[in-house]
Amino acid sequence: MFVNRAVVTETQEVFTPEHAFKDFSVEPELKANIEKKGYVTPTPIQDKAIPHVLKGQDVVGIANTGTGKTAAFLIPIINKLILDRSGSALIMVPTRELALQINEEFRSLAPGLRLFSASFVGGTSVFKDVQKARQHNHIIIGTPGRLKDLVERRALNLSGVSVVVLDEADRMLDMGFINDMRYMLSKIPLARQGLFFSATLTRDIEALIKDFLKTPITISVKTQETSASIDQDVVKVPPGADRIDVLYDLLKQPGFDKVLVFGQTKHGVEKLTKALVTRGIKADSIHGNKTHGKRQNALRMFKDSHVQVLIATDVAARGLDISGVSHVINFELPNTYEDYVHRIGRTGRAGKKGMALTFIDERPPRRW
Repeated sequence: MFVNRAVVTETQEVFTPEHAFKDFSVEPELKANIEKKGYVTPTPIQDKAIPHVLKGQDVVGIANTGTGKTAAFLIPIINKLILDRSGSALIMVPTRELALQINEEFRSLAPGLRLFSASFVGGTSVFKDVQKARQHNHIIIGTPGRLKDLVERRALNLSGVSVVVLDEADRMLDMGFINDMRYMLSKIPLARQGLFFSATLTRDIEALIKDFLKTPITISVKTQETSASIDQDVVKVPPGADRIDVLYDLLKQPGFDKVLVFGQTKHGVEKLTKALVTRGIKADSIHGNKTHGKRQNALRMFKDSHVQVLIATDVAARGLDISGVSHVINFELPNTYEDYVHRIGRTGRAGKKGMALTFIDERPPRRW
């Protein structure tokens, strides 16, 4: 029902930004770092959100993953912290991978600015996190559960937070973080700026906005549910056929250079990874049973193309932003349509074409 072929049209609507990065009213040293990164033309969410965030307004940004949201809030936050180094920003995210990606992006925008950041996620040493939390960090990034734990231990003091960001707020709600999110928001001074980013605007998100934001500006640059740049199809697995053999045959074909495969369970993902490695495929996995270090190493190997195939569960892959993914393969069906959209959105990014394939069992012919 939901699989669509990519539509090739003669003309496409071209986004014309109102600003160039050099037009934004930010401090010269930050502007120099932006130029060094090669940022020239902002994405739609950056073009529309940055001016409002720079003015100190509360913002609700409705945008898909991979649209440049991170820079849309980091650039104005960094500028604010250059002007007032006594303050800090709190960024809450659903997964450890997204927290680390944001921290990486911050550090690439802030060399020489004497601004410090720390990320706090599950799966790492609580003792080390307590030590980090007691230092003055201008940018505090983390998952709601670990952040709440540090506040309760009185290691993390939020009294100096002047900006709070909820990134992928809908995902945090889906993962059951609503009470932790509310707890954290209740500990932050009322006189602060609030920035909420979400792919969808659900009733729960609207309730959070009403409780914690002051007359926010809503910016929606959400694209269609599934990108027109993703060619989608199904792979029918014949009765009695071995799914792993079918997957192996696909992976040996030309063009399957950087493939993200989704499974349902941690055990199933690990079993599939071992089976592919045994067959000579360079593969690795990310799932909840892996240590933080091993997950990061698997991601790094995949990003750097030392590994051809990364096999993941839905939760482990949330928030991943990996460039150049040629194919997404749903080895096992997702639970919901939203999960399907999220999975296949890992390919066909930044204007490139991608391919999404979904394995389904072919029904045997009916005998009359």
